[in-house]
Amino acid sequence: MKDKFLDIMKSNTGYVAKHNDYMKDIQMKAKKLTYEFNNTAPDDTEGRKKILKKLFEDENLNIWLEPPFHCDYGFNIHFGGFALINYNCSILDTSPVYIGENTFLAPGVCIACAGHGIHPEERIVNTSKPIYIGKNVWIGANSTILAGVHIGDGSIIGAGSVVTTDIPENVIAVGVPCKVLRNITEEDRMNLKEEIEMQ
Repeated sequence: MKDKFLDIMKSNTGYVAKHNDYMKDIQMKAKKLTYEFNNTAPDDTEGRKKILKKLFEDENLNIWLEPPFHCDYGFNIHFGGFALINYNCSILDTSPVYIGENTFLAPGVCIACAGHGIHPEERIVNTSKPIYIGKNVWIGANSTILAGVHIGDGSIIGAGSVVTTDIPENVIAVGVPCKVLRNITEEDRMNLKEEIEMQ
């Protein structure tokens, strides 16, 4: 039964499940590894890499992640290439979470596949849907991405937003709930001529 539950969790289909002890058992590995990671020395770059490769079960992992970090399982978080995850991010990966190449998560971002029953008598029931974040996406500080959401390549989610529905590619979207503000265009280029310039 535990293996069947794992297969369902790793699938790209949403599910509904009663709370069970399998969840606690499977979570324990992630709890131990995130505890170990969050208590590493700031200059222990190699030690952090080893822990994260175990957590995400990815020997080719190429990300920069600042502690503290929390997740439910780790193995359900998939990176398409380099990604930057800043301080105090949490990912509830009860379903797969796909994070595209060159995507940045600012401090305090929460990505939550998990939910609960709407009716009070069914609140204990767990729900879950996958989340897809495209390439070159920037998620602003303290934003929340909810279950089942797709965020298109190149888009920006403004700080403090709550994303409840899909966001198309190459747009700036902000708010609670998050809505498209405008497209990103060629006029947004900075065209730097030097490594650093005063503005």
